[in-house]
Amino acid sequence: MVNDPVRLPCHLIISQGFRILYSYYMDTSPHSVHASQPQAEAPVGADGAVPVSRLSQQLLRTDISGMPLEWIDYREAVRLYHTGQVAYTCGSALYRLFGGTNARTGLQTQVDVNSIIATVGHTHSPGARRGAYLPPLNNETLFKRDGYLCMYCGARFPSHLLSRDHIKPFSRGGQDTWANVITACRRCNNAKASRTPEEAGMHLRAVPFIPTFAEYIYLKGRRVLTDQMEYLLAHFPRSSPLHARLHSWAH
Repeated sequence: MVNDPVRLPCHLIISQGFRILYSYYMDTSPHSVHASQPQAEAPVGADGAVPVSRLSQQLLRTDISGMPLEWIDYREAVRLYHTGQVAYTCGSALYRLFGGTNARTGLQTQVDVNSIIATVGHTHSPGARRGAYLPPLNNETLFKRDGYLCMYCGARFPSHLLSRDHIKPFSRGGQDTWANVITACRRCNNAKASRTPEEAGMHLRAVPFIPTFAEYIYLKGRRVLTDQMEYLLAHFPRSSPLHARLHSWAH
């Protein structure tokens, strides 16, 4: 259900050659406060039309049991609805999609797409195997795990001023793994050089950890809506450091 949504007209002709989006619903309720880089909001046109850039809002796809699987875009959502793979939906309504006209009824096909979509079939989600999933390591998700904070000085930076630091230096046998890397600003990384934090007289602000599958899905999200965040939080381990970090970022 949508709580007092704003209905903003937007028209788009997609590559398949038919008009599929007539109205875009944007949830204007406050989003969960989580670590993210500042994003410039695309302006609304003088005629009230929503820019096509707003269509970049990701949808959370789950399996039929409710286990989070991945982020998808509206094109993939259309395909899932068209092929009958959507078992149920939850969260808020984001798009109203219009397809062709039914030859028998004369009515145009209409589908409301929600922020969370559960699909049928057995997907063998890595999240179902507790402790067996090791997510790939990259700077984008690493920086978000650490809240774009330097784990030495504690200051927050945009991603282009951050770097990946190996707690046990890579040059001395340290591994390039989630448990051995933290986010550091370039100044602190250069000051630490090829030493351990103890040798450099520097202290870690937080202990690194390996994200679970649900946590990694959150870290990969570009703009996580309130209902999506609440859904993912329910799948985080109770001991997840992200609970405390998200709470501190919100305050």
